[in-house]
Amino acid sequence: MAGIGKNIARVLTDLLFPPLCMSCRVPVGEQGLCAPCWSGITFLDGPACACCGLPFPVALEGENFCAVCLARKPAFDTARAIMAYDDKSRGAILALKHADRLELVPGFARWLGRNGVLADCDLIVPVPLHRFRLWQRRYNQSAELARRLAAARNIAADPFALVKTRSTASQGEMASAKARRRNVQRAFQVPDPTGVRGRNVLLLDDVLTTGATAEACARALKRAGAARVHVLALARVVKASDMLI
Repeated sequence: MAGIGKNIARVLTDLLFPPLCMSCRVPVGEQGLCAPCWSGITFLDGPACACCGLPFPVALEGENFCAVCLARKPAFDTARAIMAYDDKSRGAILALKHADRLELVPGFARWLGRNGVLADCDLIVPVPLHRFRLWQRRYNQSAELARRLAAARNIAADPFALVKTRSTASQGEMASAKARRRNVQRAFQVPDPTGVRGRNVLLLDDVLTTGATAEACARALKRAGAARVHVLALARVVKASDMLI
């Protein structure tokens, strides 16, 4: 009976509030993207660096690493993103981040949930906002995604396992990757290390640019005793040359 009640409630909700495309807002049959928007998304499911997930232009045999990861191994064990951050994906992601579009969370969480890295994780931790930034935005988009993903996959989530202890300038304002790393250096801490000690942590973020924030968060989690740290993001910035086949 409970299942029938949920189905009826869903039908009534769809009648009152028809599902709209996550990107362009045209009506769709079910929550997600319309066909044109879906075809425009560049999903990152091809050959990539075994560590940071940087797309490779061609498939290579065996496990391969990009030049950056070979020169300096990141603090995280792996990093993956669902799609490229570009003109086709940017609108929906920024709407979730800045425009109170929390109805996008279920759809994005479903995409994140299809990534195989979840099989190696027993705790989901979102990249935190500083309390002043959180007060301005009213919510942390990464925490909302983590909560939904954890419930769907029956994995523990802790939005307070990692905190941002000092306010920093927006990473988008930084002129270089070096400046981004310096901006967030020692900006994150784990208040209670017992919560992450020995755990395989999934660090959840919305966008990976240079990986500086993920690196700083992973360092804090590893210092607190996390066994492994896997980074998963909705999107990552990818140069056009990286995507050439």
